[in-house]
Amino acid sequence: MQSHSSDTIQQLSRQLSSERLADNLALLLQNFPGRVVFSTSFSYEDQVITHLLASHELPVGIFTLDTGRLFPETYAVWSRTVEKYGIRIKAFYPDAQSLESFITAEGPNAFYHSVDNRKACCHIRKVEPLRRALSGNRVWITGLRAEHSAGRSHLSPLEWDETNQVIKYHPLLNWTTTEVKEYINRHAVPYNPLHDRGFVSIGCAPCTRAIREGEDFRAGRWWWEDSSKKECGLHER
Repeated sequence: MQSHSSDTIQQLSRQLSSERLADNLALLLQNFPGRVVFSTSFSYEDQVITHLLASHELPVGIFTLDTGRLFPETYAVWSRTVEKYGIRIKAFYPDAQSLESFITAEGPNAFYHSVDNRKACCHIRKVEPLRRALSGNRVWITGLRAEHSAGRSHLSPLEWDETNQVIKYHPLLNWTTTEVKEYINRHAVPYNPLHDRGFVSIGCAPCTRAIREGEDFRAGRWWWEDSSKKECGLHER
């Protein structure tokens, strides 16, 4: 599978345009009809991609991972997005039994107590639901950008995700924050108001804070942990 996928990725990469993102998305749909999905957390980047999909009427399945601990502002922009574009966003939730067992054993805020607990919580609330969301699909569209972290600076727009056995496409990988914001403003795209209050990377409410001047993009996520441990398992970088 890996060898076959590498050949496919190389072939598709040669056809991608750095400017015509809608054409790139249409190309993926042509090659994998009905098996291209996009995961949104309603971030700046994800809202840009949602606008592209909706405005060009591209039949990409859109889903989100509702962890049960999201900010009220996130649910609000979710509602505004559905209303503005007339689209459906499929929600995936944590397995109830796994979550009940974890909280009963460790408590509702166990993620503050150890890295292992935090990773276990992320696995239940995000990683396992993501696997269900991606099951049976061939392409996973994400809002990752190179500016988000040093580990993402060398990513390619198309890559193979061994864990989930899908091709990942990062259409905004080389966009700057300024370009993302300009697109949002130019097209009146709904966005999470927490971005205006210093929240750059927005996840679960107990695990996210605004960043201070000079801090990097990921400083607001799991701020009580060492920076080398700051991934939830959705992406390797």
